[in-house]
Amino acid sequence: MKVLVVGGGGREHAIVWKLSQSPRVAKLYCAPGNGGIASLAECVNIKATDLEGIAAFAKENQIDLTVVAPDDPLAMGMVDRLEVEGLCAFGPRKAAAELESSKVFAKQFMKKYGIPSAKYEAFDRYEDAVSYLAQSQFPIVIKADGLALGKGVVIAFSLEEGITAVKEMMLDRKFGDAGKRVLIEEFLTGPEVSILAFTDGNTFVPMVSSQDHKRAYDNDEGPNTGGMGAFSPSRYYTPEIAQYVEKNIIEPTIRGMREEGRTFQGVIYFGLMLTPSGPKVLEYNARFGDPETQVVLPRLKTDLLEIMEAVIEKRLNQVRIQWDDRAAVCVVLASAGYPGSYRKGLPIEINTDCLIFHAGTKRTEHGLVTDGGRVLGVTALGENVEDCVRKVYEHIKSIHFEGMHYRRDIGRK
Repeated sequence: MKVLVVGGGGREHAIVWKLSQSPRVAKLYCAPGNGGIASLAECVNIKATDLEGIAAFAKENQIDLTVVAPDDPLAMGMVDRLEVEGLCAFGPRKAAAELESSKVFAKQFMKKYGIPSAKYEAFDRYEDAVSYLAQSQFPIVIKADGLALGKGVVIAFSLEEGITAVKEMMLDRKFGDAGKRVLIEEFLTGPEVSILAFTDGNTFVPMVSSQDHKRAYDNDEGPNTGGMGAFSPSRYYTPEIAQYVEKNIIEPTIRGMREEGRTFQGVIYFGLMLTPSGPKVLEYNARFGDPETQVVLPRLKTDLLEIMEAVIEKRLNQVRIQWDDRAAVCVVLASAGYPGSYRKGLPIEINTDCLIFHAGTKRTEHGLVTDGGRVLGVTALGENVEDCVRKVYEHIKSIHFEGMHYRRDIGRK
């Protein structure tokens, strides 16, 4: 089979790496790919958001399966566009992807189907949002409604911080159109956990649990990023909690989307907080998480291609998905300045043969160079999370680029 993966980050590298292990994959392409993906797949210079370009390439090259990995092309309807051409695509259609692309839609959906989540109000006028903040208790959570590369969430600890966040989103358009409407939510407390699940719209199969680290600096300080590292499994996600989540969150979400005429087929991500009053949904994603994928897929023993085909053909109940009992940890090595401005084109030295998923790299005539904010995801498998932590930080000592920044507390929560 010929398979095309859309995207060019660490998540896509992990997907390409896992698909390359399938005996049925004869040729792999990735658009646009990156310096690490290039060793496993033929990189094609087409932007992940170029619906027409991807559809034309897939048709011309008789691609058997296109895996749409990032949020933006899913929200734009790339799966729908490919299906119009009679092409096979993995990922939710545009109507289902709205569960991620609009936080207001997601909150209204959860309210309708009784899915536990934080209390909220939505605003499309700056003045109304500020008035609401003036009467609120702090801390409070402010979210841009649309897609903002995982950075459109601010925890405000004072009225002043809240007003600044709303102004940046709604008036200054820090996140473009994503912030023209905002959500203001109650602040929840408790351990966070990420649960991804394969679903064909009827059957769902949860993956192993994981935990992301969104803040840029140690001890969860600094601005939100796309994710500075992850580990799997979560120390808090017990079989009892898993049973509750499947019954009260995952099942009603899949059923509700079906009842809404938005049948969800693909990977659905549940960002959960395990509060004193039970698990609650912080956010949905309509695809594999990043960097959670970099710790979840190394633990997957079943052929990923087989699972994807079963999801598309609505026969997921016929596939037995198996997982490695070992733990995994991924630490992201980022450019100095990330998630703000940063330099590109800096030489990268790697003197270790561990599992590394490239996120922002490029191959040039002078070798591998940085090409993004998150540059590399260094991953280790081990008997437990502590074992992985020791291994991964040992490997990092053998990697270098100018200004390399990473958290030193991943997996230690």
